Amino acid sequence: MLARMALLILAAVALCSGAAAQSPMKVFRIGLVHVGAPGSCILAPGFADAFARRGYVEGKNVIFERFAAQGRLEQLPEAVDRMVSDKVDLFVACGYPAALTAAQRAPGIPVLVMNAGDPVETGMVDSLAHPGGHVTGVSEVASDLSAKRLQLLKEAVPSVHTVALLWNQNDLAMSMRVAAAQAEAKKLGIVTQLLGVRAPNDFADAFGEMDRHPPDAILLVADSLTVINHQAVFDYATAHHLPDMEELDFLAHIGGLMAYSLDQDEVFDRLAALSDRILHGAKPADLPIELPTRFHFSINLKTAHNLGLTIPETIQLRADEVIE
Repeated sequence: MLARMALLILAAVALCSGAAAQSPMKVFRIGLVHVGAPGSCILAPGFADAFARRGYVEGKNVIFERFAAQGRLEQLPEAVDRMVSDKVDLFVACGYPAALTAAQRAPGIPVLVMNAGDPVETGMVDSLAHPGGHVTGVSEVASDLSAKRLQLLKEAVPSVHTVALLWNQNDLAMSMRVAAAQAEAKKLGIVTQLLGVRAPNDFADAFGEMDRHPPDAILLVADSLTVINHQAVFDYATAHHLPDMEELDFLAHIGGLMAYSLDQDEVFDRLAALSDRILHGAKPADLPIELPTRFHFSINLKTAHNLGLTIPETIQLRADEVIE
């Protein structure tokens, strides 16, 4: 009798173990929506790596649906709608237009944002501490960064008195960033030349205005429109020996003079951590907007040489990266 009972117990255990082994693993689906180019921002390999460090293996327990608008913002609604139809569990959006589109067209799905300006000022959340809706993420502390960029530009090139601000007028977050830069410029005694653009053809008009009223430097406010057209800005700056300050560190690698930016790896890590909490039941409304703590300052000495500039050693020593 005891032997028979033991056999029955072993059979039951084996049956349960087999059922457990055959139960499907939960596969999460995450929509990644970026205003810019493939391979950049949340579409860069480092973003998936941040998830991998938390046990998410692409193709095994997570699927990323990726979309790069490449500046064609009119394509964002269709991309978001397609991902909603695919029943994504979560959206991650890079850039204010992408964040706004996801927030408006997917009201029942959590949305994490980065590089989308100050989410309180743009009205995407109620407050940093209590977002209150289905949107949270990482703020880019635009006002602080704008101030720091102008300070570094002035210290690196003390002769700068007028700075041309090139930005996309169609992007609310970028316009707010320009306002923050203007406020800091007044404190530093810098005059700002406002050159808003709305389309690629507008850059020629901006350059014409700089021809008529030459600035001492350029600050390129980074969004999909201005970044995609960065080479035209670099060419103009080189031809007119104008120092430039960039908002994304990769722009210093490809010809910009200086860049002061968020540490992208830290932002990716924060977003992956927030995503993990949401996928395991946390509500975006209860997750405070996080603030970055690490920043990256790059100087391109080759560009400085081409511009006929000597960057003070004191500034070079403060850089996280000096490109030669």
